[in-house]
Amino acid sequence: MDGSLKRNISFFGLVSLGAGGVIGSSWIYTNSQFFKVYGAGGEIFGLLVASALAILVSLSFAELSTIFSRSGGEVVYGYAAFGKKGALFAGWALLGAYLSILAFFVTASSLLISTIFPQIAIGPYYTFAGVRVHLTELAIGVSFTLLIFLVNYLGARLTGHVQIILFVLLVLLGLSLVVVGFVRGNASNFLPAFSSDQNKVSSVFRFILPAMTFLTGWESVAVMAEATNIPRKRIGLVVVLSIVIAAVYYCSVLLSSAWVYPWEKTATMQMGTIDAFKAAGFPILSIFAYMISFLGLATSFLSLFAAAPRLIFSLARGNILPKAFAKVHPKYGTPTNALWLVLALVLGLGWLGKGALVYFLDMGGFLIALAWSFSTFCLLKIRRKYPTLKGGFRNNHLVAPTAGGIIALAVALLTLVPGTPVSLVWPAEYIILAIWAVFGLGSYLIKRKDKTVSSDFLGSSFESIIDEKIDDRR
Repeated sequence: MDGSLKRNISFFGLVSLGAGGVIGSSWIYTNSQFFKVYGAGGEIFGLLVASALAILVSLSFAELSTIFSRSGGEVVYGYAAFGKKGALFAGWALLGAYLSILAFFVTASSLLISTIFPQIAIGPYYTFAGVRVHLTELAIGVSFTLLIFLVNYLGARLTGHVQIILFVLLVLLGLSLVVVGFVRGNASNFLPAFSSDQNKVSSVFRFILPAMTFLTGWESVAVMAEATNIPRKRIGLVVVLSIVIAAVYYCSVLLSSAWVYPWEKTATMQMGTIDAFKAAGFPILSIFAYMISFLGLATSFLSLFAAAPRLIFSLARGNILPKAFAKVHPKYGTPTNALWLVLALVLGLGWLGKGALVYFLDMGGFLIALAWSFSTFCLLKIRRKYPTLKGGFRNNHLVAPTAGGIIALAVALLTLVPGTPVSLVWPAEYIILAIWAVFGLGSYLIKRKDKTVSSDFLGSSFESIIDEKIDDRR
């Protein structure tokens, strides 16, 4: 069956997918290392600045998502602005980023469990990049991945409902840490927020780049737009709201951990917030912090696993990938073939294990920054090319989204320059990037002569876009 996806994700379900997709796992225990390098002030204030930058970037997505409320999000924007080349570039960047992050989650799920049950790292193993991967660890990651796949396969409604439950638990546990942290803690534990040998301004701005990796996932709101049953104008609001909620959550919980226990001491520990609340005399809240880590992993995993197949589905609708991936399940209304492909790719990458974690994170960060910047160029081109196309969310001025796009592009380019603190790992990550680019280029060359696209691809804007492209070729 080819056709439309079912529209059954509510407003709160979409907010849960957006904000829950952003709030990840590692931030709550890596703050011990970040406090040591940047100071508590450097991490928290750096997160606030990075959140502001993410909001600037999201303004492009917010406007375009209300004009093209179609599955695939930026894939559709890329086509409207730059044709099939633009659609493939956008889709390939986001898909590569999401697959990298999803593969990371396969390993991260077993890593989290091993902090409580270290005995799982026993038995048969193999090595990758000099790091052991035990079959028991791999089995845990695969089982968790299959569960996430099953929830997504059975429909967007179930995905939305499960995400709401997980997100509510995430918020409640976070609130308990924040309330106790500020009521029982003291400002003297946080202040001064920097150590004597840390430059305040430098520490804040140096943390912006790693902070941006904590703020990915809200793009899934635009990718999932066609599966929602809410008015278009509210989709743009959810895009921005997702970042705001995640930023407030991050900063509140991190600040509470620095309020309840001296952050300089937390900086010497292994598990950040988890250890801080335990050392402060709140072992139950320490368990809550661990649960937040696992729930953050689950909400991000679920959100990105819902979004990635819809990118493939949209590329197939646009006749950029084989039409077989545009198949929709007759009962569940989900892109089944695209889901199976994502499962195969994620498990295929996930077996690499802990030795590939850095590769996954670095590639995901680079491709996300590239996709963020491209959305701005799409908005600028569409504004000029189709001045009559308007959605429910419109930027009065384009200065803010343009600034966000330029900054995101600068971050992406910085990772390509060898020798910088954020450069890709030579030569492995450059080779991986080249292989991914070759696959994308091959897909384009195979389909470049076929100019047809499905009317479902662009939705109500189909005639306006197609007529304009016909005029351009005359």
